[in-house]
Amino acid sequence: MENLQNIRIAVDAIVFGYKSNDLYALLIEQQFGTSEKYWALPGGLVQNSESLSDAVIRELHEETNVQLTFMEQLYTFGDDIYRDSRNRVISVAYYALVDASNLEIKADTDAERVQWFKIDEIPTLAFDHNVILQKGIERLKSKLTYEPIGFDLLPEEFLFSDLENLYCTILEKEIDRRNFRKKILSYGILEETEKFSPVKTGRPAKLFKFNKLKYIELIEKGFHFEIKFA
Repeated sequence: MENLQNIRIAVDAIVFGYKSNDLYALLIEQQFGTSEKYWALPGGLVQNSESLSDAVIRELHEETNVQLTFMEQLYTFGDDIYRDSRNRVISVAYYALVDASNLEIKADTDAERVQWFKIDEIPTLAFDHNVILQKGIERLKSKLTYEPIGFDLLPEEFLFSDLENLYCTILEKEIDRRNFRKKILSYGILEETEKFSPVKTGRPAKLFKFNKLKYIELIEKGFHFEIKFA
């Protein structure tokens, strides 16, 4: 007679934010049972009546007050059957991108604190969450080069230099700014607004917007977005 499964399904979310030329991840502080408090990725068990994506959206809203604009399934973690000492838990991880400069985060439900951490200052996390986070960073770096997801990390209107710095920061590479600007503008997916940066130092610079509808139209026609660095 086969043993009945006793496996739980959880979702974990890597929420990336970008501000002041640094990449951040959103973490919550929890206390698991009688153990000491740990920082962890937002997430939790999937309810019987909900989909995986609905579970991620619910957990993020409950624990951090974050509502998403971009979210994608990342990877399933379960090969380590002892990844959670309390139960056999398989985690389906997602990663999300938000404009951290215009977001009110607030701990709630089973999260005691919620905080942005710079990617190079991440503490030791609960369970295998450091491994999950690293997988998310690798996916973000890769996807930036073939899909314009970086715009989800910026405000709706931004300086072109902000976009350049975002790529430099996340990919950890210097870019030829002149060629980068020429290539991005050649795609026709950026709109130059009539607004200028509120910063009063130096020469006034115009703000840009990402035209998502134009990008979708181009994709339907076989357009291929690609950013390469030497």
